[in-house]
Amino acid sequence: MAVKLDPLPQTYFEDIEVGDKLPGFSYDLTWTEMVKQVSGSQDFYAVHHDPPFAQSGGHSGIFYNTGWTRANLYRLLADFAGPDGWVRKLHFEMRRMNMADDTIVVSGEVVGKEQTEDGNVVEIELSIQNDREGMATRATGTVLLPSRG
Repeated sequence: MAVKLDPLPQTYFEDIEVGDKLPGFSYDLTWTEMVKQVSGSQDFYAVHHDPPFAQSGGHSGIFYNTGWTRANLYRLLADFAGPDGWVRKLHFEMRRMNMADDTIVVSGEVVGKEQTEDGNVVEIELSIQNDREGMATRATGTVLLPSRG
């Protein structure tokens, strides 16, 4: 039996304004999710699965990896851009770790928009915050959006 998925809504350049908040999401980082993340990414560096090893490096425990962080930020940008939009650029700085038992919130805000020769460019500031330490990752992204016309 085929599963029918509803397509993401399309965001159009004309419908957004500087200051608009992106529909973000939250995520509970369980130990099961950590196992799936390490297994799926095949990032078997011990800081992501061996608590004593992570602690020997000065960390309080194991933590989610860079690829996982990038994927959550990209998900927010891609969902916002919609099926006919395009994620052009993502830059992020991991400042604190996201660990099992944290709850994260991934959010963003439109900080600029401009029509250029390359298309309808939208600049976005993003972040990942967790309930243990607050701001964990700051990011900026650029998406290209279609016009309604």
